[in-house]
Parts: sequence; C-alpha cells; structure tokens
Amino acid sequence: MNKIDRVFNKKGSKALVGYITTGYPDVDTTLKAVPVMVENGCDIIELGIPFSDPIGDGPVIQQASYHALQNGINMEKCFEAASALSGQIDAPLVFMSYFNPVLHYGIERFACSAASAGISGLIVPDLPPGESLELRKACRSCDIHLIYMLSPNSTPERIRLVAQNAGGFIYLVTITGVTGARRSFPPELPALIEHIKAATQVPLCAGFGISTPAQVKTMASITDGVIFGSRLIQLIDEDPSLKKAGQFIRSLKEALDGA
Repeated sequence: MNKIDRVFNKKGSKALVGYITTGYPDVDTTLKAVPVMVENGCDIIELGIPFSDPIGDGPVIQQASYHALQNGINMEKCFEAASALSGQIDAPLVFMSYFNPVLHYGIERFACSAASAGISGLIVPDLPPGESLELRKACRSCDIHLIYMLSPNSTPERIRLVAQNAGGFIYLVTITGVTGARRSFPPELPALIEHIKAATQVPLCAGFGISTPAQVKTMASITDGVIFGSRLIQLIDEDPSLKKAGQFIRSLKEALDGA
C-alpha cells in the first residue's frame, strides 16, 4: 500500500502536510528539518523541487527556490535528498515540481527515479488534469500518486476530471493567487468543499494561505488535512536551530487534533 494511503486510512485522523523547498538554504538544512517536521507532527512531507519560474508560489517560496538553484540544486540532488530522508523517516514524501523539469528529465525516467528515492506522491501545479495522462500512467506504474489541485475558480469539468483521476489526496487551493499567509478564506469555500467531497472518496487537503492554528482548525473541520509551507520557511530563516519551526508545527498539530 502506498504510504499516503496509510496516513488517511487511520480511522478518525487528519493529515498535517508540511512543505519545504529542497536545498534551501542548503541540503544539510533540508536533511535536518524534515525529521524535525515529522517529530513535531507532520504526517506527510512535501519536498519542493526548485524551479526558475514558480508561477504558483508567493515571494517566500520563490526566493527559496531561487536561492536553492543558485546553490546548484538540481533534479539529481533532489532525488539524493529524498533517498536520504526516506531512510530516516516513515512519513510519506511527496515531490512538488512544475512540469518543465519533469518533461526535461523524461517522464518515465522521472517516475522511476522518484520511486527509487522513496517518493510516494507528486504534485505538478501547472499541468492540467486533461493533459496529464502520460505522467499519470508513469506514476501509477511506479506506485506514485499523482496529486491534482483544485481551486475556488475550478470549473465543473475540471472538478469532474480530478475526482475521476486523483490519487493520494486532492490539493484544494483555498484562495485564488499564489502561496503565502492570508488572514481569511473565501466565503464560498465550504460549499466548494462539499461539492468536491460529494464527487469523490479521495481525501481532500487544503493549502495556500494557512499559517496559524486557528486557520488549521477551521480548515480541518471541513477537510481531511491541511498543508502549510511559507511560514515554516520563514521560521527556518529566523532560527536555524529549528526550535521555532518545531514549536510552530506542534501548535498546528494540536489545532488539527482539536478539530
């Protein structure tokens, strides 16, 4: 069974998904931070593959991606980091990559290499579900879930396609725009979540703009999990010892469990 499925098969549990840019501020920090994330409550780890044009990301993750690229982080080094981490932690690892690096590397080659490195899922934010058949087949052959994204402006057709083809979990973008902390969420979000959950049995996790325990509690009450990232990267910058990062994650996990 895919490790992501094990997370959601735990009765009554909700998943805390933490994002970190691979190689930011350096690979050693990634290798230290991910176990800290798991120890303090992350159920799934999302490893961002740095890309030169991260159109879906806000300034915090854009800067982290740029810095990692400047430090020489490439696809092979991301595989190496994932392989090292998969031997240290039991939590599933998910790659987040834009499509161009995957295509350049080779779709089947990428899926095989990711599986060998211990990757359980893949998020490709700029690949429409209607154009993802080749990648989806390659991922399925390697027991990797291709995780699709939906947002408040997703069309009924896109929701239908995602509901039919999603694996692992569906990533619900809570806002229109890029990643980064927000103070509130669209009022129509609960109705959208209800509509999506009526169309599929695949778990639904909410991300983008989530950075406080109160926001986690709100989203966890109507979804199967919560995704966070930008605030974590800021805390790693502020405190390289990772103590602030650990405390922050624990506060989110307590809010999640409370929901």
